[in-house]
Amino acid sequence: MTRDHQPSSPALCSLLLAILLGGPALASEIVGGRAAQPHAWPFMVSLQRRGGHFCGATLITPNFVMSAAHCVNRFDFQTVQAVLGVHNLRQREPTWQTFAIQRVFENGFDPTSLQNDIVILQLNGSATLNANVQVAQLPAQGQGVGNGTRCLAMGWGQLGTNQRIPSVLQELNVTVVTSQCRRSNVCTFVRRRRAGICFGDSGGPLVCNGVIQGIDSFIRGGCGSGLYPDAFAPVAQFANWINSIIRRHSDLPAPHPRDPASRTR
Repeated sequence: MTRDHQPSSPALCSLLLAILLGGPALASEIVGGRAAQPHAWPFMVSLQRRGGHFCGATLITPNFVMSAAHCVNRFDFQTVQAVLGVHNLRQREPTWQTFAIQRVFENGFDPTSLQNDIVILQLNGSATLNANVQVAQLPAQGQGVGNGTRCLAMGWGQLGTNQRIPSVLQELNVTVVTSQCRRSNVCTFVRRRRAGICFGDSGGPLVCNGVIQGIDSFIRGGCGSGLYPDAFAPVAQFANWINSIIRRHSDLPAPHPRDPASRTR
C-alpha cells in the first residue's frame, strides 16, 4: 500500500470498529500464505495508481479485466492502470504490459452492504498473450462451488495487520464454507491456523479447480481471525452478465467513457 492509500482517521476508526465488532471490512491482503512461483498465475493483474499497487484483478479476455467494484468506486477510473505479467511489484519486469482503463461496467454494486462487489474494466488496448499473460477460465452461470471445495486465494497485500507489503505475489490454500456466509457470497476459511485475506488489496481471484469462482471482497473480525470466513463476490452468479458485456463491447467502436447508453461510469 502506498502512502496515498493509507486510510484517513475516520476510515481508520471504522476499520478498527469493524475488527472489534466483527463487521465487514474491505479485503484481500494475504495473511499466512506463501510466495507464488513467478508467473504461475498469468491471469493475475495489478491495479495501480501513481505507480502504486492498490487492488488485484483478473484478466478475462485480452481487453477486459475483472475486479471488485469497491476497488474503483472511490477513484476516477482514468487514474487507474492495469499491469499484466507482474510477479515482483518492486522490479519493473520485462514481462509487464500496462494499460489504461477505457470503461467501467458495474452491476448494482451497493457500497454499504458490499452486495454485487464486481466490476468489469475495459482496457484501452489488447493484451499480448504469452507464457506470462493469459486469460482466466470463468464458470458458467450458476456453476459455483460447494462446501468443502479446496481453492487458492492470492494477492500482493500486507502479510498481516501492521505488517509489510510483500514484493512478490502471495498465495494461500483455503476451503469453501457455507457456515456464517450469506448466499450472495462465496466464503472461505483456513482451519486450525490464523490465515486468510485482509485489508487493502481487494479484487484478486479465488481459484477453484482451475476456475475463477470468487473476487476478494471483505472480511470480518480482523485479518485471519480464525473466527469468521472471508467473503468473495461469486463469479458464477454473474457469468451471463460478464459474457454480455464482453459480447457487446469487444468489437464495437468505443463510445465516450461517460456515455450513459453504455451503462458505464
